[in-house]
Amino acid sequence: MTSLLVAKQYIKNFIAKYEVYLLPVGKFLMSTIILMMINGSIGYMTRLDNFAVVLVVALMCSFMPINFIIFVGALFIVAHLYAVSLECAIVVLAIMLLLFLLYFRFSPRDTLVVLLMPVCFFLKIPYVIPISMGMLGTPLAAVSTACGIIIYYSVDFIADNATALSGMSADDMATKFRYIIDGIINNKAMMVTVVAFAVTIIVVYVIRRMAIDHAWMIAAIAGALVDIVILLLGDLILDTQVSVLGAIIGTAVSIGIVKIVEFFAFNIDYSRAESVQFEDDEYYYYVKAVPKITVAAPSRTVKQIHSAKRRPR
Repeated sequence: MTSLLVAKQYIKNFIAKYEVYLLPVGKFLMSTIILMMINGSIGYMTRLDNFAVVLVVALMCSFMPINFIIFVGALFIVAHLYAVSLECAIVVLAIMLLLFLLYFRFSPRDTLVVLLMPVCFFLKIPYVIPISMGMLGTPLAAVSTACGIIIYYSVDFIADNATALSGMSADDMATKFRYIIDGIINNKAMMVTVVAFAVTIIVVYVIRRMAIDHAWMIAAIAGALVDIVILLLGDLILDTQVSVLGAIIGTAVSIGIVKIVEFFAFNIDYSRAESVQFEDDEYYYYVKAVPKITVAAPSRTVKQIHSAKRRPR
């Protein structure tokens, strides 16, 4: 355990020391991964489905604010869908504009949630987002989580029905609009996922703020159970065709990832908890103090030993 704490301190010191360089590199890698995933899922516009273009755009994103990555990703999605049909691009653009208005109104600081939500869906571990945001954020993170979910399912629906949409004649514009809008609005799996993740964030947030021992771990397990129960109930009632085994495995993996997040963000020693009571002129105060587990990283000093030179006789 001590070696892990020392490694944690080394990592924190390294990040603090080289943050000015690591931040652009992180944004570059994130932009590259997201744009490559978009091209791999809906790479209908051949000019954008090019690794050189992805690298150039990602390099530009590395020197811009992180919200710029959302803007670039949205442009890539709309451009690819425009290659399928104009109607697809218009509908998805309208959805994105509405979602971004909600996002910038309620949770503009949760940019990573909007970016990582589709990535986690691709990796089959979307459950890590609501549990993590319940740990580190506030209930308003449900807005940014919902934005990421709706964007993912909207693009996934169009990708699955690209052949049918391309086969419709250009004169059936109204039919295309109705087909796309109905397909997105009536997506029961998307609605159940939005509700499940929002409830999970609230449950985890409420429990982890309680003055109980091991609150973070209890909150993570409770949130995972609530998430699975809502998803299974949604499948039983609305036939969302959710994979039970996939949800259980994905949630178990998510709890493991959240445990790593807890180690770096929280990590306290409940065995040394103290209860303190004091008062002033108006109130009595009952305070429970739990110390953090910290270990100072050992510093290495190099001593140079010079041998005394003998003077020639």
